Amino acid sequence: MWGVFLAGCLCASPAARCQAQPPAAPAERSITLQQALELAAHQNLDLMAARQRRAFALAGIRTARELPNPSVDYEASRDPPHHILLFTQPIEIGGQRARRTDVAREEQSLTDVEITGVERRVRRSVREAYFEVAGAEAEAERLARVLELARRLHEIAQQRFAAGDIAQLEVNQAQLEVARGEVDLRVAQQQETVSRQRLSALLNEPEETVWKILTPLQEVPGAPPVTDLVAGACQSNTELEHLAQELRVERSRAGLLRAERVPDVNLTAGGVFDAPGEFRTGAHGGVTMNLPIFSRNQGELAQSSAQQRYLELQYAAVRRTVAGDVQAAYSEWEARRFEVELYRDTLRPAAEKVEQQAEESYREGKANLLTVLEAQRSVQEIEKNYLESLAAMHNAFAALEEITGTNLD
Repeated sequence: MWGVFLAGCLCASPAARCQAQPPAAPAERSITLQQALELAAHQNLDLMAARQRRAFALAGIRTARELPNPSVDYEASRDPPHHILLFTQPIEIGGQRARRTDVAREEQSLTDVEITGVERRVRRSVREAYFEVAGAEAEAERLARVLELARRLHEIAQQRFAAGDIAQLEVNQAQLEVARGEVDLRVAQQQETVSRQRLSALLNEPEETVWKILTPLQEVPGAPPVTDLVAGACQSNTELEHLAQELRVERSRAGLLRAERVPDVNLTAGGVFDAPGEFRTGAHGGVTMNLPIFSRNQGELAQSSAQQRYLELQYAAVRRTVAGDVQAAYSEWEARRFEVELYRDTLRPAAEKVEQQAEESYREGKANLLTVLEAQRSVQEIEKNYLESLAAMHNAFAALEEITGTNLD
């Protein structure tokens, strides 16, 4: 008790080092695109939940393999024989157990296809979120440069005003541009934080993690020829795989319905007891079988046949659509890639040159502030459009990868 009291006194004294510690700085982690995709493949919560369904499907196979349980009947009566004890064991003679197992296996395969579909969607989301962070970082850096340029123009304006070359109005206008640049930068930094939190959620990591993007936004991904992509999509597109597996499940169910036409045989064995004047113990046996006269699963088989035909037509329609979707997605990606190259190789170099010339002209008094600001806004619009085209290119590539159902990098 005295130790606790003494520790409390020390903490209460000004000299004690029991002050609250400041919150730790957010952890910074470097990550490449491939590392992000691999991390999501192991930690994404949606994917983990989807994979848990595999255990449910495997349990369904185990259930399908189970044999029917026997039953025990006991009767007591005032009439002789006074006691009857019977054991009944159902016997499946039409292969129903094997057909049930086939259905369960096909359903388990369908679950695997659905899990693959979730994997494709998660991969696309992670790719988009990763480059969203990269784009937000680039936008914040761009606006930081804009702010720095605005501050330089404000300094130049103050110098020229002091020399009597311009009016106070131009100084105020330059100050307004500085304030606007500060606000835009704060908004961009907040958007950068939001994009990092979205990536953290997909990777199932702490939301305060500061991701350091190592795969540059300017990196242009490559893709095989469109003919190869169309051929591959017809084999690995998740929607096509799902329809094909649904068809297999329905065919296996039809096989089970046909097997169930064969009735089960119930074998009964037991004994009868206590029949005064006749016997004390006697054996009893019997065979029971339902007669498939009126119901032979005709309606269920007709439904299954109709469902199979529907799935076959749906598969053909989707297969035709997938080829067109791949073509469209590939064209969209190529257009975005061409746009990026146009901005990178032509527009941005010319814009940077105009920006330098505008600032120098204002410094030398050859242009007024409004002319310089208009030139800079045009330059920054080109830079902003360049970043947006990069983001659109990566999103188009993510969509193309999901449609084809294969990893393209």
